[in-house]
Amino acid sequence: MDFNVKKLASDAGVFFGRAVQFTEEKLGQAEKTELDTHLENLITRADNTKNWTEKIFRQTEVLLQPNPSARIEEFFYEKLDKKVPSRVTNGELLGQYMLEASRDFGPETPYGSTLSTVGEYQRRLGGAEREFLLTSSMNFLTPLRNFLEGDWKTITKEKRLLENRRLDLDICKARVKKSKQAEAKAATAPDFQETRPRNYVLSASASAAEHELRVAQTEFDRQAEVTRLLLEGISSTHLNHLRCLHEFAEAQAKYYAQCHQFMLELQKELNGSVFTARWTAGLTSSSSPPPPPSRPPRTVAIEDMILPATGTRKARVLYDYDAHDSSELSLLADEVITVYTVPGMDPDWLVGEKGNQKGKVPVTYLELLS
Repeated sequence: MDFNVKKLASDAGVFFGRAVQFTEEKLGQAEKTELDTHLENLITRADNTKNWTEKIFRQTEVLLQPNPSARIEEFFYEKLDKKVPSRVTNGELLGQYMLEASRDFGPETPYGSTLSTVGEYQRRLGGAEREFLLTSSMNFLTPLRNFLEGDWKTITKEKRLLENRRLDLDICKARVKKSKQAEAKAATAPDFQETRPRNYVLSASASAAEHELRVAQTEFDRQAEVTRLLLEGISSTHLNHLRCLHEFAEAQAKYYAQCHQFMLELQKELNGSVFTARWTAGLTSSSSPPPPPSRPPRTVAIEDMILPATGTRKARVLYDYDAHDSSELSLLADEVITVYTVPGMDPDWLVGEKGNQKGKVPVTYLELLS
């Protein structure tokens, strides 16, 4: 117990001395031993490597897993040294919903059949994404994490130890300087009654301080060499990260190539579908007006078109139509007119009336209302 108390007191004294030295250096009241230029450059390069590796690692995590809750869950699993449970990708989940909807609506219907096709390709896209995430995590994220949690912690520990050795060295330098100043002052103003005892004490104190300085210098040099070797290993870290970066780019290229191929196959399958062809044809027919029927060979005069007692109907105009002569009636889309037929008239044409206007109109431009 007595030994532990003495050791604790000694450690506290060392810590206090380092704190005083550090504070005086910051205030410019004490000299500081500067590291050699090569070691300073190595430290700067190592710090830059750590900072940029950390930023790249964090942003890659966001890229691979945008959900912050999922990232926190994976972090706790890793800290607890447990396997992260398999998680369904968004593409796989979307494909699953589409396939279930297809079975509900009926795969024989146009909508159900298309849902089934698209859902299957969404499932394939999700599978490709899962493979990409796994490959990127193993070949890129894991090496970066190992550097930050392994190599960099060792480097940080040795850098901190080097800083402590430097503070101890500067403390010893300050003691030697003070001892020499006291010895010089005693030589210039001697006390004839106690000259020999005082000079003897000062000389012994200076010798002890110089011995401590030599020991501190040796320990500082040794620690500087250890730290330098570790920092030079950053070059190997760069080579390792370069290889990982190539593998990450290759995984991305493979993933996007698979996605592109899947979408080309999906587009081809949709374009070749019978239901899609019918749907496209319906869009084409509804988006542009059909050509008007050929003009009847026998022109019926407007004044000869006698309204029969029955057979009149209402019709909605589907497209705009410009009359080609005075026997025809111009139409505007969505207006409602009265139509009927007269004996001897071409079946592709009807007589239309709107207000005081009357004339022939093409049947294909009308939707007969009940």
